[in-house]
Amino acid sequence: MTKSGVKKVLEIKNLKQHFGSESNPIKAVDGISFDVYEGETLGLVGESGCGKSTTGRSIIRLYDITGGEIIFDGESIHGKKSKNELKKFNRQMQMIFQDPYASLNPRMTAGEIISEGFTIHGLYKDKKERREKVNQLLEAVGLNKEHANRYAHEFSGGQRQRIGIARALSLDPKFIIADEPISALDVSIQAQVVNLLKELQKERGLTYLFIAHDLSMVKYISDRIAVMYRGKIMEIGKADDIYNHPVHPYTKSLLSAIPLPDPMSEKHRQRIPYKHTEVDDSASYHEVSDQHYVYGTADLVKTWVANR
Repeated sequence: MTKSGVKKVLEIKNLKQHFGSESNPIKAVDGISFDVYEGETLGLVGESGCGKSTTGRSIIRLYDITGGEIIFDGESIHGKKSKNELKKFNRQMQMIFQDPYASLNPRMTAGEIISEGFTIHGLYKDKKERREKVNQLLEAVGLNKEHANRYAHEFSGGQRQRIGIARALSLDPKFIIADEPISALDVSIQAQVVNLLKELQKERGLTYLFIAHDLSMVKYISDRIAVMYRGKIMEIGKADDIYNHPVHPYTKSLLSAIPLPDPMSEKHRQRIPYKHTEVDDSASYHEVSDQHYVYGTADLVKTWVANR
C-alpha cells in the first residue's frame, strides 16, 4: 500500500496482538498492515471491540506485540531497546487518550502534567524557561497561563482534553495517536477539539493516526481511512473513496448506520445489515482504484466491485 513521492512516517507490517492463552488466544489485532505518510491524518474506524484502540496502544509500545513489525521513521521500534533509544522514540511519538479525566493525574496541576515530560527528558531545566514553555502550550490549545495552577477536577471535559493535547505536544513530536479523543465530550465541544487538532497539524506539521467510531467526524479530519473489523482492516483508501465508493460489505453497512440530521431523510434511510463471511488463507489486499485497497479473496473482491 504505497503512496508515491511522500515520506512514510509509520509502517505496520502484519501486526498481531493476541491476549489470553497460546492455545486459545483472543486475536485483538490479527495480522494488519498499513502505512501512515508525513503530514496526513489516517482515520482508523470500526465498531467497539474491533481492535482499533489496541492497534494504537501496540504502536506506541504500551503492549508488547505478539507478532509483526512496526517501523517508525525508518527504524523498527519493538524488541529490546536501550534507554536512550526509547527516550528518542517517546519524544517523536505521543498519544492523546480517550478519557480526558482518567488520563490526567488528579494530584498534579495542569502545569505539572504538561511539564512532566520535561523532567523525564531533561528539558527546560530553568524554572522560568519551563514556565514560559508551559504557558505557550496552554495558549496553543486555547487555554491561558492562569490555568497552569488548577487541578483536573477544576476543568470541564473539553478543557481537560485540551490539557491532554498540550501534554502530547510538550515534547514536539512528529506523530500523534489520537485514541477516540472526542468520544467522551459533548457534541458541542467535539467540533472545537477536532478543529484545534487540524490547526495544530497545519502549524506544526504533525501526522495523526485518528482512532474513532464517529464516521462523520472521521471523514471531516482524515485524508485516508482504514475500516477495521474483528482485528483486521477490511478496506483502506482516500476518505472520499471510502465514503462515496465503498466496496467491502462491512464498510457499506457501517456507513449506512450514520444518522442523518434531516428528519425526513433519516426516516427513509436504509440500513444495510452485514453478515460476516469467513475467508480462506488466499485472502489478501486488492487494489480496486488508486490507493484504495480491499481485503478478501480475488473472487469476492471482484464480486464486491461489480456490485458497488
